[in-house]
Amino acid sequence: MSDPTQDQPAEEQRFVRDDWYGEEITGRHYVRCEFREVDFSEAQTRNSVFTDCVFGNVRFNASRHADSAFTGCAFKRCNFFDAEFTGCKLVGATFSECELRPLRVTGGDWSFAGLAGADLRSVAFHGVRMREADLTGANCADAVFADVDLSAAALHAVKLSRADLRGSDLSALDPVNAELAGAIVSPEQAAVLVTSLGLRVRA
Repeated sequence: MSDPTQDQPAEEQRFVRDDWYGEEITGRHYVRCEFREVDFSEAQTRNSVFTDCVFGNVRFNASRHADSAFTGCAFKRCNFFDAEFTGCKLVGATFSECELRPLRVTGGDWSFAGLAGADLRSVAFHGVRMREADLTGANCADAVFADVDLSAAALHAVKLSRADLRGSDLSALDPVNAELAGAIVSPEQAAVLVTSLGLRVRA
């Protein structure tokens, strides 16, 4: 079949062990498709949309994604080593048993993303909307969350040791139920955390 387009998406198709290494995926749309053991290594997506798709054991190593959407997609045992997402929408996407390091995300919307228990050590999120994302128990040590909207995010037992959190919304963070040793915050964020501990700062 011809390549799917935004107007004529591929729907409910299965792709098994396909080799998409280094492919340029532009302006395509996949709906409720299944990708199993597909090699997306060094592939580039731009202005493409994946809606409610399932990715199992897919390699995204060194792939680059710009202005694309993976809304409601489920990623299981996928490898994102050295992957980059710029201006992408991953609202409601879930990640299970995935290798996410190192990962770089700039801009875009990851609200409601499911990253509970994920190993996010040293990953970098810059200017990303992550409202109500699930980071319960995620290991974010040495990560960067710069200017990230984490409002209403699930942050119970999150590990943020030595993470750079400057500019991010930390209103949902309970410092009693998180690991924050060595984390970097701004004075304004420190005031929010102090308030959440029930303390009052007076000159």
